Amino acid sequence: MDSPEIARVEAAGGGQQAPVCELTIVLPCLNEAETLAVCIRKARRSLSRLGIGGEIIVADNGSTDGSQQIACDEGARVVPVSTRGYGAALRGGIEEARGEFVLMADADDSYALDDIGAFVEALRAGADLVMGNRFLGGIEPGAMPALHRYLGNPVLSRIGRLFFHIPVGDFHCGMRAFRRDAVLALGPRTDGMEFASEMVVRASLARLTIVEVPTTLRPDGRTRAPHLRTWRDGWRHLRFLLAFSPRWLMVYPGLVLLVLGALGLVWLSFGTLTVGGVSFSVHTMLACGTAFMVGAQTLGLAIVSRSYATHLDLLPSQAGLERALQRVTLEHGLGVGLLSVLTGTAAFVVAIAHWGSVGFGALDPTSTMRLPIWGMVLIVCGFELILVSFTMSLTTIGRP
Repeated sequence: MDSPEIARVEAAGGGQQAPVCELTIVLPCLNEAETLAVCIRKARRSLSRLGIGGEIIVADNGSTDGSQQIACDEGARVVPVSTRGYGAALRGGIEEARGEFVLMADADDSYALDDIGAFVEALRAGADLVMGNRFLGGIEPGAMPALHRYLGNPVLSRIGRLFFHIPVGDFHCGMRAFRRDAVLALGPRTDGMEFASEMVVRASLARLTIVEVPTTLRPDGRTRAPHLRTWRDGWRHLRFLLAFSPRWLMVYPGLVLLVLGALGLVWLSFGTLTVGGVSFSVHTMLACGTAFMVGAQTLGLAIVSRSYATHLDLLPSQAGLERALQRVTLEHGLGVGLLSVLTGTAAFVVAIAHWGSVGFGALDPTSTMRLPIWGMVLIVCGFELILVSFTMSLTTIGRP
């Protein structure tokens, strides 16, 4: 049913009245019978007080406690969403919204639906995404668990700012407003709680205008436990942030391993070195070789994953990477990889020849293992380069 808050203006063709909806308030719902009515009433009063033409949507995720009927009785429009999950419910509600702007908030009566003016003003001023900040607006006693307040939210928000340079102090505030078309154009896909992170990250990558306004958080009005699961959902948020930032997940760790491994390999190629009474020999060299190979494989995976993420429009293209990939063709990668494999094979051949010169008897690993270690590193990294080159060539099939 249509929301009674939708204002009506005279249509251009005559005296007929056409609905005007500036703001849609979307409330995701899964068995929120205890608090849903008061949330809808607060939202309606805000629309009326601010003189905003709007509607209230309850995106129902399969409630079995009568939440749908409560929403209808309170004048909201119910949008059934069969796919389970916080993100799925919100996506369903946003897709059905009629407003130019959308404001989302939980239906547990913890967010200030009676104070939405700052969000609307920021949108009218040109912002694409307006984030609420509970730490600036105030968190009432008992409204947020200490683990979330002092560890989870600050850490994940700091990671988001570091990875994506997003000027947001409360990365996971559930009350936010945005231009509907702009957010739908981002193509959000996640179904769970990580939808909150996905929206901000995709908005940042798309260079949308993001601003932040203070909002308050109160203890929710439910007697049951919240849907949020601290460790499971916290991990899902972190996993999403890492997945959308290959630099921090793979490039930087891979470079560190590659550089440290290379330094150790070169440093120990000439014999045992002693520093402060501690001797570093062939065993340390083997560890350095392992680090070098892991670093090379990690960087190869980073290049492949970044290229495919761009190809699938999950991440924006990077001009520098695109230019480098155009210069480094499949043939270049195959040539360098094959040279590395042949050099490594030659190292093993020399080592075997040396072994034969002493009658294939017992050898002193301290003096004879250095060359085979280099052979192993060169062969493994050569094959890695060949595989990455073949994989990357697949993304250019069909291009002019």
